[in-house]
Amino acid sequence: MKSFPLKSLLAAICLAPSAPLFAQMTEVWTEPFPPHTIAGNLHYVGSRDLASYLITTSEGHILINSSLEASVPLIRASVEKHGFKFTDVKILLICHAHSDHCAGSAEIIKLTGARYLVMEGDVPAVERGGAPRKLADYLQFPPAKVDRALHDGDEVKLGDAVLVAHLTPGHTRGCTTWTMKVRDGEKVLNAVIIGSPNVNPGTILVNNKAYPGIATDYEQCFRVLHSLPVDLFLGAHGSYYDMEKKHARLGTAASNPFIDPEGYHRYVTDREQGFRAEWEKQKNK
Repeated sequence: MKSFPLKSLLAAICLAPSAPLFAQMTEVWTEPFPPHTIAGNLHYVGSRDLASYLITTSEGHILINSSLEASVPLIRASVEKHGFKFTDVKILLICHAHSDHCAGSAEIIKLTGARYLVMEGDVPAVERGGAPRKLADYLQFPPAKVDRALHDGDEVKLGDAVLVAHLTPGHTRGCTTWTMKVRDGEKVLNAVIIGSPNVNPGTILVNNKAYPGIATDYEQCFRVLHSLPVDLFLGAHGSYYDMEKKHARLGTAASNPFIDPEGYHRYVTDREQGFRAEWEKQKNK
């Protein structure tokens, strides 16, 4: 399969979501990647770049991110390769209401009966199936009924797993960063799964009539991200945290390669600088 630069494609598709480009993007997004254990009961079950996470418990499992409709068989296969039953997924969560992270939700709910929990700001988009028809097709996805609307700081509990939903808005109104404590042997690690701090090309930060408070929301996003304790640096896309390179070191590195607080802070700082530069550029037009 032809390889494409992930960061370039992520930017380009937001600028010009043409059918050929989207086809290229979905090749990358749906390319299988070895499922792996990050630490303890936290597992990676996503593709080469679209990140999905399985948190396993004695009372069933939590899945974060359903990805594309075409991703569902891949996610199911990855869950089963880990030795778990896909039908034991009891709770479905997402990082934000863009099709590359939630288009598969309706099918996963149908297959597993999982309860769907979504941050309040993203509930309307999830339940109507994304963007209006006048916008690009790739922004649309099958609608899914939300069982519980989440708010900043809400906990999601199943068995002995406790996840905390942090509202980190801007990328979407309900963009969510997930945190949890993971027991890895004698250690208890703080895992952070970043929703998205990215300002996509073409995003209007000044006088945005559809989203008037977008810049203020991005500022909130970065305040929250800077404040979180972190050991395990993860995100909605594997490219956020150099997943492929870190996975290659599993079993050979002296310590868990996903433990990367310095990489986390570098990434968040870089994304904040990008946001502020774009904001200033738009304010000075």
